[in-house]
Amino acid sequence: MYEGVVQDLIDELGRLPGVGPKSAQRIAFHLLQADSLDVSRLVNALVQVKEKVRFCSICGNVAEAEQCRICSDPRRDLTYICVVEEPKDVVAVERTREFRGRYHVLGGAISPIEGVGPDDLRIKELLTRLADADVSEVIIATDPNLEGEATATYLARLLRPLNLKVTRLASGLPVGGDLEYADEVTLGRAFEGRRVLDV
Repeated sequence: MYEGVVQDLIDELGRLPGVGPKSAQRIAFHLLQADSLDVSRLVNALVQVKEKVRFCSICGNVAEAEQCRICSDPRRDLTYICVVEEPKDVVAVERTREFRGRYHVLGGAISPIEGVGPDDLRIKELLTRLADADVSEVIIATDPNLEGEATATYLARLLRPLNLKVTRLASGLPVGGDLEYADEVTLGRAFEGRRVLDV
């Protein structure tokens, strides 16, 4: 335990996701030794992000305006919506440069253990978007874990009556991986998602 403001800083840093007590202490002492200008830039960036960043009124992605840059891009294909859990997932999909539609950010995944149910997510907003737009396919790109699978199953059942094509991102073996190290679920998914080789 440290005194006063140093311990306060460590405690606050420790509240950040993924930052444990040791990491919080390391960051705190880095900040203590850093140049005042560097610390001021960090403080300014934190203040600016809280003042300027909001969530897109259409998809829920982070934005500095009413709409994010993707929703305001007229070149995007409005007939495809990719449903993701968090704004960071939008960035991951965008890096592939494979998807040219729009997104819908749920704001999490269904997790009864953490007390997160369907009403806690942006599912109503998704249904409103689907009623108002001419969407032909909804791609569910939630994480391939227990919560993501539960969310994907819930959405698929909910969207079935809307006569839309509802797809799920394929999952399976990573490129460069070895079969002997793959778990049963991953290997099973790889078999389910197998495709014909065009030679």
